[in-house]
Amino acid sequence: MSQTLPLIGIGVIGAAGRMGRTLLQTVRVTAGCQLTAACEGGDSDSLGLDSGRLIGEEPSGIIINDQVENCFRHSQVVIDFSVPQATLAYLDWAEKTATPMVIGTTGLDWNVRERLQQVARHVAIVQAPNFSIGVNLMLNLAEQAAQVLGDEFDVEIIEAHHRHKADAPSGTALRLGETVAAVLGRSLENDAIYGRQGMIGARQPGSIGFATVRGGTIVGDHTLLFAGEGERLEITHRAASRTTFAQGAVRAAQWVVSCAPGLYDMQDVLGLRP
Repeated sequence: MSQTLPLIGIGVIGAAGRMGRTLLQTVRVTAGCQLTAACEGGDSDSLGLDSGRLIGEEPSGIIINDQVENCFRHSQVVIDFSVPQATLAYLDWAEKTATPMVIGTTGLDWNVRERLQQVARHVAIVQAPNFSIGVNLMLNLAEQAAQVLGDEFDVEIIEAHHRHKADAPSGTALRLGETVAAVLGRSLENDAIYGRQGMIGARQPGSIGFATVRGGTIVGDHTLLFAGEGERLEITHRAASRTTFAQGAVRAAQWVVSCAPGLYDMQDVLGLRP
C-alpha cells in the first residue's frame, strides 16, 4: 500500500510581481508542493486579494498580505525574488525562524552577501543569479571551454533583458564572468570591462568584456563569446518564459528543505558540482 508523502509548504515573497505570479502558478501545478503564504509590500495594490484569483485561477484561500513574519513561520521554505535591501531584511526572519530560503534576487551588494554567509551557518539557503537548468549547464560548459581555450582566446559576455530590469550587468552575466575568470586565474574585479566608448585603443590582454542590452519584454538572453585567431566559439542561452526560472526555483525549494545549514546554488541542486 503506497503512502502519501506530506506536501512541502512554500511561501512566496513578492507574490504580485512578474516573477511572483509565475511562482504562484508553478507552485500550484507542482506535485508535492502547496502554497502556504504569499506576501507583498505594504503599499501593494494586491494586498487582500486571493492568490489564486491574482493569477486567474480558482481561489486558493491564501490571501496576499504584508505579514512577512507569518510567511516564514507558516512555511517550510520561502522563495524570494525581490530587491537586495528587502532580501537583507528577510534573511533576519529566516535566521529567527530557522526557515530555509531560495533566493533569486540579483544585484546583491557586499553587505547582503556577507549576511548570506552569516545566516547560512544556521539555515539552509539556495542563492543563485539564475534558476534555469539550461543556464546552469551553460556555466559548466563555460568552465570546460575556458580550460581548453585558455588565454589565447578573448572573452566577451553579452546579455539582454527587458526594459524593467534594474541591475546591469545581470547576475547571470557576472557569474559567467566569475566562472571563466576563476579557471583562467584572473580577477573579475580587476579585469572586467563594463563599457567601451570613443578611442579606447587595442583590447587589453586578459580583459573580460561585458555588453548590456535593455528593451521590450526580453526575458533573458546570455552569450559567452570566446574569440581567437581565425575562429570563435559562442555559448548562448535564451529564456522564452519566466516559467523556466520558476520551475528551477521550486525544484530548489523541494531540495533545500532536507539540507543541512549552508549556502548552496543551483549547481548543488542539479548535482553538477564535482
